[in-house]
Amino acid sequence: MDLNDITEFLLSAARSVGAEVASPWFYLQLGLILAGAGIAYAAGAAIRARIDMTSLAMGWPAPFRHFVRVLVANASTLAFAIVMIIARVTMWHSTWPSRSYLLAVAAKLALAWLMIRLITSVIRNAFIVRLVSLSAWLIAALSILGQLDPTIETLDSVSVVLGGLRLTPLLLIKLGVLLVVALWLTNIASNFVESRITRSSDLTPSIQVLLVKMVRLGLMIFAVAVVMSAVGINLSALAIFSGAAGVGIGFGLQKIVANFISGIILLADKSVKPGDLVTIGDSSGRISAMKTRYISVAAGDGREFLIPNEDLVTQKVTNWTYTDKNTLVKISFGTNYDADPRLVCRLAADIAATAKRAIKGKPPNCILTEFAEAGMKFSLTFWIADPDGMDNVKSEVMLALWDAFKREGIRVPYPVREIRIRGGALPVETTVEVSS
Repeated sequence: MDLNDITEFLLSAARSVGAEVASPWFYLQLGLILAGAGIAYAAGAAIRARIDMTSLAMGWPAPFRHFVRVLVANASTLAFAIVMIIARVTMWHSTWPSRSYLLAVAAKLALAWLMIRLITSVIRNAFIVRLVSLSAWLIAALSILGQLDPTIETLDSVSVVLGGLRLTPLLLIKLGVLLVVALWLTNIASNFVESRITRSSDLTPSIQVLLVKMVRLGLMIFAVAVVMSAVGINLSALAIFSGAAGVGIGFGLQKIVANFISGIILLADKSVKPGDLVTIGDSSGRISAMKTRYISVAAGDGREFLIPNEDLVTQKVTNWTYTDKNTLVKISFGTNYDADPRLVCRLAADIAATAKRAIKGKPPNCILTEFAEAGMKFSLTFWIADPDGMDNVKSEVMLALWDAFKREGIRVPYPVREIRIRGGALPVETTVEVSS
């Protein structure tokens, strides 16, 4: 179809519309359609106001209950279709059939929209629902008006050839719609597989995440390949763009690819996994999620650190729960020289042993580490079962140690500064006033 054919088609459609508009029956049908729309809107509003959607068909099977609720939600469309059918039948028997053509079209369009809403109501994604509904209704409208085949030919007549690939508006529309549907189905399948994998107790969390990512990526690639083959695109025709695309990906997506590969390495070697308590640079917290590009570390105070996977491969990472969750807690403190060091060590060990989270099978240990200028220095160590909340445990033990020192008369040294002046007077005269 060339430009002349398109022009002739548009002129023919314009003449048909002009002839239809010039007829007085057109305005009668238009008036009936507007009146029917008003009646349908009022009827739908009354139905929705009188029917409780939460308790509607509560005892029915789920498919029938869902079907009835969708009908009630689209009561206006159903009422409009019924009114148009009644008007069409009335005019069919009272005058020529051609004089009620618009009423038949309006009824068919309303029924088509109602059927599409019933079918798409099983889809949970609102964007997919709108896209599929509008696309299906547009196709149905063109088919009802008898313009589907001419529209398809017109969209397929304009093309751009790139290498061995012929691109047309019809091809792009098919590709876009099928891609959206295929990716939606892929997401459903991926979620189903993910639920199955996460339920398996034989797989570690890191292996579960790795399998889920591989399944999602594989299904996505498969869906794109199937859609391209379905619309008639030969994948070998895209080879002309592979060189430039490869260079662009190599330079523009270096970090993204590096983080993706690093994420696969981390999941494969199990060095970190969801639930581990880690320290990376100045960031500490528990790993809450492992994504394709980064891991999420929850700090415990409402913050979450998003750390690129590449940093975990190239930088030093402290994993507090890599092989064993048992954690050694170390507390350093000091006393003055008047205290008995043996008594201090015994008190500290007893207090650590009575801590709520201290492991009973591993006794605490307190040693004297240094005779310093300000006093004696000690080191108290004990084990807890989980590093999470270690600062709270240290605070609890140190408060109990302070109470014990107060009770036993043991003093903690602190710096005292004294100024002694030998031979001479103060450079500035000082006056001391005493008030009563």
